[in-house]
This record gives sequence, structure tokens and C-alpha cells, in this order.
Amino acid sequence: MILTLTPNPSVDHTLEVDRLVRGEVLRVRATRSQAGGKGVNVSRALAGAGIDTRAVLPIGGGGGAELVALLGDLPRVTVPIGGETRANVTVTEADGTTTKLNAAGPALSPEEIEALLGALDEELGRSPDWVVASGSLPAGVPDDLYVRVAGLAAAHGVPLALDTSGPSLATAAKAGSVSLLKPNHEELAALVGRDLPTLGDVTEAAREVLAWGNESVLVTLGGHGALLVTERDARWARGPRVRTRSTVGAGDSALAGFLAGEGPPPERLRQAVAWGTAAVALPGTTVPQPDDVATDGVSAATEPDPGWRIAPS
Repeated sequence: MILTLTPNPSVDHTLEVDRLVRGEVLRVRATRSQAGGKGVNVSRALAGAGIDTRAVLPIGGGGGAELVALLGDLPRVTVPIGGETRANVTVTEADGTTTKLNAAGPALSPEEIEALLGALDEELGRSPDWVVASGSLPAGVPDDLYVRVAGLAAAHGVPLALDTSGPSLATAAKAGSVSLLKPNHEELAALVGRDLPTLGDVTEAAREVLAWGNESVLVTLGGHGALLVTERDARWARGPRVRTRSTVGAGDSALAGFLAGEGPPPERLRQAVAWGTAAVALPGTTVPQPDDVATDGVSAATEPDPGWRIAPS
């Protein structure tokens, strides 16, 4: 069973247009509303593949009621809060360009933070195989929340996968003790404070993060696949070219694929790339189902070519 924690979940509204033009009246080709938040997306992807999962998240107000309805029968533990669960808007264009408008989300009181951590601690006592802590932190939550989550996970002997950004990523990564960090290319560059134009640069940055006391780093690289770096080695895999409908949630699906995969880490990496590739071909924050995922077009996980450019000169 894989447990997920999403401190700042959302209702995600997606609008599909031919082309986004500021200041114009645009015709929307399709709309959809889905449960969102990075950990929620991971649980949705896992559940769709028949993998046991449970999501821990705070909910509040009418937005919280809508979120619960959208979650359907997804196993979950909800913690009531006084604020309103946020709503995000994503605009996707016909060429795959994605524009996101993310609300900050409700402020959590110290008591609500403790209630959320208490619910997580109780679920960790059920001995899940992994706990995934994902996403931004709402107002009022200290940057060290995920450090506290790492402590709870360690106390229960449960490995932690962390997918966040900004100060919360830096605080947790530099504290060490994370089993699997999953930044994307831009987040890793911000974490180490320098541009990472090549695979060699990304690999070096990931090894720097390992030196802080973390066990492994899975870096998603958009159309360039994903890179897995451990103390033992570095492996890179790429997926086939697909028509991009939405990039929202692709990294979450990749993380779900890695955790759901079987076999040694290189095969799990190929699963991660396959799941992420499937996600970008789907609309909105739709997560791939088993029939959407194929590893046939994913390259074997090999040592990365250090000179391969993944950013413009």
C-alpha cells in the first residue's frame, strides 16, 4: 500500500482552447473538473492501476465538498479545516501549451497542521510500503513540514518519496533522510542554484543532493525523459514522441509509475517514463489507466550521455 500526503489539494478546472490570446473573447472547446494536488494525483494514478493506496489531505468549505465528490471512491483520510479548499485553472492550447493559474490555498492554523500530521502518523502505523509527500505548502505551514514528515516516516520505518519545490524542497533536501526526491529539471536547478543545461550537469547536481544524506533522486526532464541517480549509478530513459494535450500532473504520474513498477531500479525508471509519457497525451489532470501505458517505446535505462543538452544554449 502506498500512502500519500497532500497538504494543499485543489479542485482543478481545465479549459481547452485553440490558442490563448490575452484580451480576447475565446471559445472553449472542452471543460473538465478533477480532483487535484500532487499527492492526490499520485493516488489516483495508483488506484487506476489497481494498486492499494490511501490519500491524506485537508478539506474545507464548498471547495472541499466538491473535492470529496470528485475523489469518488478513492480511499482517503480527510482532515477538516476552517479555510476553503482552493480551485486552480489550467488552460491548454491545441499545440499542447499549458498555462496554469494556481491559487495559494487556505491558511492552516497550528492546530490544523498538528491534526494533519496526526492523521498521517496514524496511517503510517499501518506499515505502508511508501509514503509520498507532495505539493506546495498552504499559508501558515512552516517550510520544515516535510522534515517533520520525514521524521514520522523514519520512526515507522517507511521510505519517503518527496515531490515539492521552492523553500520546502530546499529545507527537506538539505536535512537529508529522504528515500526518493523527485524534482523536475527546473526545480533541481533552483535547488542547487545554477543552470543545468546538459545531462551531465543534472547528474552532478543530483549527486550533490545525495551528498546531503538522501538516498536517490528521480529527475523528470519533460520530453527528455527521466534520470535516476543513486549512490551506485545514474540511469537515463526516454519515451517516444507523443502529441501533448496537457503536461499537468505528468510528473505525478511518473512518480506513481516508479513506485508501482516491479523489478530493479532501471526497470522502475522505464515504468516512470512510460506513465509520464501516457499522462501528457491525456487532457487536463487525467491520470493514465493501464491501457494507456506502454513501455515498448521507452528506451532502455542506460548511463546518461553527459553532453546531451536538455536546455537551450
